[in-house]
Amino acid sequence: MTSPVALFGMLLVLGAGWGLSQPLNKIAVSEGYQPLGIIFWQLVIGATVLGTLRSAQGKPLSLALPYWRTFVLIAIVGTLLPNSFSYRAAIHLPAGVLSVMLSLVPIFAFPIALWLGIDRFTLPRMAGLVVGLVGVVILANPDSMPDPSMVWWLPIALVAPFCYAVEGNIVAKWGTQGLGPGHVLFGASVLGIFIALPLAVISGQFISPFTDWNAPEYAILITSLVHVAVYTGYVWLMGQAGSVFAAQVAYIVTGAGVLWSMLILHERYSLWIWLAMGIILVGMALVQPRRKVAIAPIVPPGNVGG
Repeated sequence: MTSPVALFGMLLVLGAGWGLSQPLNKIAVSEGYQPLGIIFWQLVIGATVLGTLRSAQGKPLSLALPYWRTFVLIAIVGTLLPNSFSYRAAIHLPAGVLSVMLSLVPIFAFPIALWLGIDRFTLPRMAGLVVGLVGVVILANPDSMPDPSMVWWLPIALVAPFCYAVEGNIVAKWGTQGLGPGHVLFGASVLGIFIALPLAVISGQFISPFTDWNAPEYAILITSLVHVAVYTGYVWLMGQAGSVFAAQVAYIVTGAGVLWSMLILHERYSLWIWLAMGIILVGMALVQPRRKVAIAPIVPPGNVGG
């Protein structure tokens, strides 16, 4: 049995890894790369690494047609839609603010779960929803941003946590056709490649790998590898400690994302942003139920979740 200290240590490592993705995403778009081109190569790298690992472990790689419903759904709702909006927002917003926005996943997930009939209403959790929304309102204060015009990009950034919340609830409601999370991630990555490639080419967003490699290219490679490693660790942690414990990584992801952004990008934030982050984290704590299954487990930003 894994010791509590080791489990907590893994939680910190996973949170730090996922938090690193936000400044890396900011670097990836810093010289003009567009979302679909980045998404395509992240899917290629993710599918290649996952396929190699699963093959080495003797795990199934089946992409049978009956599973396509799950694969395509997760690819679109868990990667293509949220990442397209996230990368667009990353061009205009500080990476630390994007990290704060991603902590809204459980807050968005709660009303969706109520609507689908897979969760129950309680006053404390409704209070958490309200508190979280108050944090968003504070974040939308023009004085909170380095440039007041950045506020108009917050709704774009909100699309990603909303999509992740929808994805988590879909999986909770209808399952994944008996497939394990690693199999779903692999299949969704492979099918996502065939969706993202024509879209990237037609839109003129395709990125040629045969170019001089600088910070954006390395950022895309590193964040893709980090996503696979951290997601694999997250699945292991859920198996060892349960989804409620594993979902607490969301708090660390938010804090680590802000700290990495300050360290790597030298970002600095107003008191309004720190206040909004604290309020949103309180709301998230209230919304998350104290039971064996967490609502809308945190997903790897920038890659397929599930």
